[in-house]
Amino acid sequence: MRYAFIEAHRAEFSVRSMCRVLMVHFSGFYAWLKEPLSPRAQEDMRQTDLIQQAWADSGRVYGYRKLHDDLLDQGETCSENRVARLTSLAGISAQIGYKRRPGRYGGKPAVVADNTLDRQFEVEAPDVVWVTDITYIKTHEGWSYLAVVIDLFSRRVVGWSMQSRMTTDLALQALLAAVWRRKPKTKVMIHSDQGSQFTSKEWLSFLGKHNLVASMSRRGNCHDNAVAESFFQLLKRERVRRRTYVTRDAARQDEFNYIEMFYNPTRKHTNNGMLSPVDYETEQKKMSEVGV
Repeated sequence: MRYAFIEAHRAEFSVRSMCRVLMVHFSGFYAWLKEPLSPRAQEDMRQTDLIQQAWADSGRVYGYRKLHDDLLDQGETCSENRVARLTSLAGISAQIGYKRRPGRYGGKPAVVADNTLDRQFEVEAPDVVWVTDITYIKTHEGWSYLAVVIDLFSRRVVGWSMQSRMTTDLALQALLAAVWRRKPKTKVMIHSDQGSQFTSKEWLSFLGKHNLVASMSRRGNCHDNAVAESFFQLLKRERVRRRTYVTRDAARQDEFNYIEMFYNPTRKHTNNGMLSPVDYETEQKKMSEVGV
């Protein structure tokens, strides 16, 4: 389709300029003029254009499995292997990898709760178990710290907060946002690590007043809070490492965009059957209402 576009607009623009903008080689265009592409090759080009658009819409972070699901949503007929081949030829790949900030982590926590969650990350209803954690984001003004609260049922971020210091108030503001947004009617387990923000008297007092019960990872074991760690991995490889934040406010605005405008309502999640957290909760609510 790109070659056909170039052919149709040769009178308006130079061929080399259009080839450069459309990311095709001019020699390929002239070869196409002499011998037009086969129907299969034309279909490859058409679906490659759809794949590139879906990849761009995801912020250039989706891999071939989620891109395949996007094409199915558009009514396309294609296999995962075909999408994998076309994405490879187009140089499209998922964003992966981000290293933890090096540093020393020590000190005995004031209060430690049992690891009640015990890596039971699959739950059958919303607002039964929330997990929380804190990560760092670099800006030209210095570090900014992000605390999130995630519902294990749908992997939805139900509360978050960003501040310039990693204090108990940072964690409390994220948890307060979750309580305000979800208004749980029954007791909720809130799982965290043993950081000082989650072992303080202020934190435990808040839990007691809002019908929340603490669970904590074992000391130095990040796998006990794997869902929160996984979310931060996604955030950093799909957004943070692709940006340069001049100010903390700019970082906050961008993380708001990622969480509220992309991750919660749009980003497909394998744990949710390739539905976004919001769509998964909506679908599950409809099913429960009809007794499925």
